[in-house]
Amino acid sequence: MLAAIAAIAVGTLAWYAARPRATSVATTPVVTVYPSQQFVVLDSTGYVVASRKATISSKVSGRLEWLGVAEGSRVKAGEVIARLDGRDVKTKQDMLIRAPFDGVILSKSADVGDLVTPFSGTADSKRAVASIADMSKLEVEADVPASGLAKIRVGQPCEIVLDALPDARFLGTVSRIVPSVDRAKATVKIQFAAIDQRVLPEVSARVLFLSQPITAEQQLPLTAVNPRALATRDGRTVLYVLREDRAVEVAVTPGRRLGELTAFTGDAKSGDKAVLDPRAELKAGALIEPAKK
Repeated sequence: MLAAIAAIAVGTLAWYAARPRATSVATTPVVTVYPSQQFVVLDSTGYVVASRKATISSKVSGRLEWLGVAEGSRVKAGEVIARLDGRDVKTKQDMLIRAPFDGVILSKSADVGDLVTPFSGTADSKRAVASIADMSKLEVEADVPASGLAKIRVGQPCEIVLDALPDARFLGTVSRIVPSVDRAKATVKIQFAAIDQRVLPEVSARVLFLSQPITAEQQLPLTAVNPRALATRDGRTVLYVLREDRAVEVAVTPGRRLGELTAFTGDAKSGDKAVLDPRAELKAGALIEPAKK
């Protein structure tokens, strides 16, 4: 019995000693980059705002009889959006509540049956029916520290990235620089080059201030990696990507240099881990593991 246990123990130790060992390698991430990033001189955060907006109220006090809009409704200037009970007003011109300009209803402040009044209201009355914004007048307001103002000028090209639309990038220009009450910063207003219907007020935004105008091609995403991960094997350029503890050889075609990275085309994707400075003896299928930092 003891001999059998000893034999098993010896066999186990022999297997453990002979099993394939993973080679520890330094890795670097494959990332998505934009060519426009090389022209960024400053970045800041802010919000999309409507430079033209209004609160819609009635001319006289009365009970709301009909409401024809909801949040997100698009209306035209002069369009009737609500009506007061005719018994509460003296003339039919005062019954109708109209949109002051073309825009989108941002919020409702009253419902059918509510008492609305343009004057100081009581607890059971509403001073407004709805709020409206002109969606053709959207801009981004971003706070810029005083130390960065020297890098910004009116008319400067910008790229705008919205948190709600992370895959879209919009062009814009600096329209105004407004001194802030806080002397340590100023509010910079950025005008969109073109209005996209997906852009809405109060959406958080990131603004990239650029040193020069950019093209649509420079806004397209590219896949890139540290050039030290690129290796030449049999006349081909390859990456060794870590997948399921194995080195997978991926043929790639190097492209332009973007700062400290090199763009490429191939089957490697953003998020992959590529072997940094791969040795000549590293082969496809080799057992590898990321080196501990």
